[in-house]
Amino acid sequence: MLKYLPIRDPYIMALISTVVLASFLPCRGEAARIFDVLQDAAICILFFVHGAKLSRESIVRGSGNWRLHLAVLACTYVMFPALGLVTSTLAAGFLPQPLIVGLLFLCLLPSTVQSSIAFTAVAGGDVAAAICSATLSNLLGVFITPVLVNIFLGAAGNGLSMEVVQTIILQLLLPFFLGHLSRPWTGAFFTRHKLITTMVDRGSILLVVYTAFSAAVVQGIWHQLSAYDLVVTLAISAVILAIVLTVTRYGARALGFALPEEIVMVFCGSKKSLASGVPMAGVLFPAATVGAVIIPLMLFHQIQLMVCGVLAARYGKRPETEA
Repeated sequence: MLKYLPIRDPYIMALISTVVLASFLPCRGEAARIFDVLQDAAICILFFVHGAKLSRESIVRGSGNWRLHLAVLACTYVMFPALGLVTSTLAAGFLPQPLIVGLLFLCLLPSTVQSSIAFTAVAGGDVAAAICSATLSNLLGVFITPVLVNIFLGAAGNGLSMEVVQTIILQLLLPFFLGHLSRPWTGAFFTRHKLITTMVDRGSILLVVYTAFSAAVVQGIWHQLSAYDLVVTLAISAVILAIVLTVTRYGARALGFALPEEIVMVFCGSKKSLASGVPMAGVLFPAATVGAVIIPLMLFHQIQLMVCGVLAARYGKRPETEA
């Protein structure tokens, strides 16, 4: 069926199908409470696996280029939030509040790991530096994103109360560090069995998306949002990505980076992580609003994959890359 549709990625189709399923068959009552427990367990397992996959050797190997890593972090946690603030202010007159919150939340998230590294490799960039930059962004994001959400979206989120801080520590930080500490025993297993890690990664996100959208549907999300709202959100997401890609490309050249480093800055500095963003939204926002808040992230995720796939192929064909 995929060949007849404009979306070819089976995972994106699975996300869309999950939203459709939650729209027609949302979990309610006791089932919703069970899914909440399953969601919390899935988030813990997801961050445990992320920690177990984190290679200290890769970080050490790529950590020397501190100017590049600082530039990537500045794109992720300075430029993106600034764009989010401008965008949310301009969109205040013609988008519902949950989508405005979602657009700003999108801009506060860490970079991706897997796709940033994969696109860097395809484009002929510095893979070791990409591993370090993307991993550092994700690691710091567990701390930085909740703080930024509290600063910019305190009224819309749960706020950084002791209960939220405890949830962040128990569901995100503790499993991540336990997973990393277990790497001597579990790292080889997860490396050999990539299908298992992929199922945990994507299955956890699908479970969180279903639970979040179920709560949103029960609260009447599709009576609050229209097709026009979704199209405008998609267009705004595309504009944000275009601005960031332009700034990272020409900013890398202005900073004197070589082509392999420019590629790292473009692909690590322009990404936002669906794998980290969806679980964080479940922790940082009330259950009734999470479904709407993650819509911009899901749209941005699809756009960034398609656009960066084309850019990576073009970088890879350049004579400078081949040399």
